[in-house]
Amino acid sequence: MGFADLLDNIGGLGRFQLIHVALLSIPSLLMSSHNLLQNFSAAVPKHHCRVANRTWPADSQNFSLSGLGEQDYLHAFIPLGKDLKPAKCQRYTEAQWQLVSHNSSLDNATGLETEPCLDGWTYDKQEFTSTIVSEWDLVCSQRSLKQMSQTVYMGGVLTGAVIFGGLSDKFGRRAVLIWSYFQLAALGTCTAFSPSYIAFCVFRFLTGMAVSGVILNAVSLTMEWIPMKTRTIIGTLSSFCFTIGQMVLAGTAYCIRDWRMLQLTVSAPFFICFLYSWWFPESARWLVLSNKSDEALKQIKRVATINGKHAEGGKITPETLKFHMHKEILSSKTMYTALDLVRTPGMRHITICLMVVWFSTSFAYYGLAMDLQKFGVSIYLIQVIFGAVDFPAKFLSTASMSFLGRRVTQGMCLLISGAMILANIFVPSDMQTMRTSLAVLGKGCLSSSFTCVYLYTGELYPTVIRQTGMGFGSMMARVGSMAAPAVLMLDEFLPALPGMVYGAAAIIAAVFAFFLPEMLDIPLPDTIEDVEQQRGKRKEILDKKAEKEMLPLQEVKEKSEVKELKVLAVKTTSDPRPLPSKSEPN
Repeated sequence: MGFADLLDNIGGLGRFQLIHVALLSIPSLLMSSHNLLQNFSAAVPKHHCRVANRTWPADSQNFSLSGLGEQDYLHAFIPLGKDLKPAKCQRYTEAQWQLVSHNSSLDNATGLETEPCLDGWTYDKQEFTSTIVSEWDLVCSQRSLKQMSQTVYMGGVLTGAVIFGGLSDKFGRRAVLIWSYFQLAALGTCTAFSPSYIAFCVFRFLTGMAVSGVILNAVSLTMEWIPMKTRTIIGTLSSFCFTIGQMVLAGTAYCIRDWRMLQLTVSAPFFICFLYSWWFPESARWLVLSNKSDEALKQIKRVATINGKHAEGGKITPETLKFHMHKEILSSKTMYTALDLVRTPGMRHITICLMVVWFSTSFAYYGLAMDLQKFGVSIYLIQVIFGAVDFPAKFLSTASMSFLGRRVTQGMCLLISGAMILANIFVPSDMQTMRTSLAVLGKGCLSSSFTCVYLYTGELYPTVIRQTGMGFGSMMARVGSMAAPAVLMLDEFLPALPGMVYGAAAIIAAVFAFFLPEMLDIPLPDTIEDVEQQRGKRKEILDKKAEKEMLPLQEVKEKSEVKELKVLAVKTTSDPRPLPSKSEPN
């Protein structure tokens, strides 16, 4: 009898678990908003050089200017680009009124002297009232700062994965989760009042740290109070909150076109999460392994009471708890660090494979999800579509994880997504519907990959170092999400290059995923020794299987040799001539 059996005895998936999972999942509705917020807060409005001191030409009677609109007058100040739209980064040094006439042609504009936008830019506020791009002029020579702000945010998520992953193993999941909620609410709100681009990046970095702390500890608290048989379903249902959150973000951004109000709207509700998070019980597994068995017993009895199993909870004593988790308690006396993720063969094998899977999943995901304006349709519509595709994708992945297993599901999700991204390279740019469809399918598979890898990682790593392992996996994901915006800038050299990189990364990760051990219907390991024992058992099973497969081959080989001997004997009998000796010449 282990901790999983104790959970079954006190109600399994009871009232407490349902309330617990619901309260932990609600913040996820806004968590994806922070990750994808810059699709809207850093959207690039239509823009052109600001035209200063515009006056009519003295000889305007020589030009046919009647009946022309505002855009027509811009032709006198702003040259046209290759797409026959006003250039974004250049203007004429002098007004060219001859270009405004109805009778003028584009040939008249060749050879005219231009200059950069010395007086700033004018932005179209029809779609976006205000974004960080329009507020701080992050266009033309400064356009890389837009991608830099997202990289800084993901750098914060990366830092939070490293810091909060270790802190939660030391101080507990509950304490770090409560602090992360507060940090996310406070600093997310401060971001909305940023006076400058630098202050914005600093606040976004700290907000990213908090996002990582919330995700890591919410996943651990969910999994460590859920029975083994329902881990897959609960994990997938919780991930649907991220999916719904993407569509909530699209609706919220559609209603709120100012980036400061949008930032405030998705940050302030976390103050409510901070208040009710004090109700959460600490992980009983972590309490026992931290030599706090009395507190663990108190939390177990509390859960049993909420589940209506007061009598069963009363039968559990500190001695009973210690007896059934004796091996885990002994293991907890050893101090664990990140080096333990690669110290033993089994752990090293798992860590290397997960490192590639986490990196590539996030790398390809954010490469697709953070550049919505390139699809040529409404950014709000494409955000809804990108969110909606997760529903069928995750339902299929849930069924696959439950019946085919985690390994096959993880590998196939990455393999299909990589194939979709690479296929998109060969679709002509004018076939926007086909390109968008392939991108949506690829994104759906990558979302399923995220769902699977979060559950899979928690099952592969033992309890004593689970948070450190989750933190390391999340760290690799953030490295991928930081690298994704930089790869998008490669399209200046070759338009197909970003897609080639994203697709190849996903396919390589699929190969690594197929080398991970299967965890379907296998109890969570509590110690590193459990991981090594499971690896030894798998190796023993594989050896026996290989031995069984070799037996028929050996029998066939023996039968073949006997047949050859019989044929040789028949030939010898039928031929009366003696066989030549080795000493005789032929």
